[in-house]
Amino acid sequence: MEITKRTAASPIGEVTLYRLVNDKGASVELSSLGAGITEVSVPDANGNIENVTLRYADPASYLADGPCAGKTPGRYANRIANGKLQIDGITYDLPINNGPNHLHGGPEGFQNQIWESEEIENGVIFRYHSKDGEMGYPGNLDAEVKYTWNDDNELTISLSATSDAKTVVNLTNHAYFNLEGADGANPLSVLKHELKINAPYYLAGDEEGIPTGEMAPVAATPMDFTSFKTLEESPRKDFTPLKDRKGYDHCFCIDGPNGELREACVLRSPKTRRRVTVVTDQPGVQIYTGNWLAGSPANMAGRSYEDYEGVAMEAQGFPDAPSRAAFPSQTVAPDAPYRRTIVYRFDTF
Repeated sequence: MEITKRTAASPIGEVTLYRLVNDKGASVELSSLGAGITEVSVPDANGNIENVTLRYADPASYLADGPCAGKTPGRYANRIANGKLQIDGITYDLPINNGPNHLHGGPEGFQNQIWESEEIENGVIFRYHSKDGEMGYPGNLDAEVKYTWNDDNELTISLSATSDAKTVVNLTNHAYFNLEGADGANPLSVLKHELKINAPYYLAGDEEGIPTGEMAPVAATPMDFTSFKTLEESPRKDFTPLKDRKGYDHCFCIDGPNGELREACVLRSPKTRRRVTVVTDQPGVQIYTGNWLAGSPANMAGRSYEDYEGVAMEAQGFPDAPSRAAFPSQTVAPDAPYRRTIVYRFDTF
C-alpha cells in the first residue's frame, strides 16, 4: 500500500489529504476536512480505473457545501425534529438548518470541521474533540473515524465516540456514488443504476423527512428494492413519499440483527459493470438520490453537479431516534461508548 500526503488551504485552516493506492492501482483519497472521502478510483469490467465518487476540484470547497459530499456529519447525522433533543427530562435546543428541523449536527457540525489526522498501516485515523455545548449538544465528546483500504478494493470505516456525559451520536459517511464516472464535463444521471436493498421496511415520514414512527412495508410500493431495479422511474411516480422529497431521501430498515455486520445494499451500473456493496452493523441506510445537487461547488471538469448525478447510501442510526423510544437507541454515556462499522466493497459483475 502506498500512502502519500498533501495539504491545501481553507478558510478554517490547513486541510490534509491522504491518497491510498493499493497493489492493483485502485485508490482512495481522504480529507481532514470533515473526515471525508474525496475520491474512490476503481476499475470497470474492462479494467479502466476511474473515480466513482462526486468530488470537487478545490479541497476547500467541501467547507459548508450543501451536498455534504463524502464527509462525516455529526454529532447526529440526518434529522432531529424541530431541533429539540431531550435527555433525562432536559431539553437541549439544537440549531435549525433544514426547514423546521436540525440536520447533520447543525451548520458547524463535524462535517465542517478540520479533524486531527494520523497515518496508520493501510489507512488513516481522523479524530475530533467536540466540546460540551457545541451546536447545543451536551457532553464533551471525542470522535474517531478510521479508514482502511485493502488490495480487494474494500474501504472499511470504523466509527467510534466516547463522552463524559450522556448524549446522542449518529455517524455515517455521506459519499455520493456514480459508477459510470463522476469527474466528467457533461451531466451523467445515476438513475439508470440498479439498486438492491436488504430492507423489508422503510421509515414512513412527513414531507420534511421526519419519521412518524411507523416502519412501513416496502412491498408493492416504489420503495421495494428487495431485488435489483433501476432508480430511473420511481422518483417521477405518483407516490407521495417520493413527491415530497423530489426522489429518494428515505431511511430503510436493514434486515437482520442490529449491531451485527450484514449486507445493507448493493449498487451497480449495467454500463460499466462496476458494483459497490455496503456492509454495516448500523440499523438503517438512508438512500438519497442527489435530489438537490444543482449548484454544488465545481467538480474536476469545472462545473457544478446536477440533480440525480450521484446516490448516497448512508448507513446510520434512524433519524430522530432520540425522540422515538421504539427506535434503536443512539445514546452514548461514559460507560456506553459508540462503535459502528461501514464497509464499501468495490468489484465488477
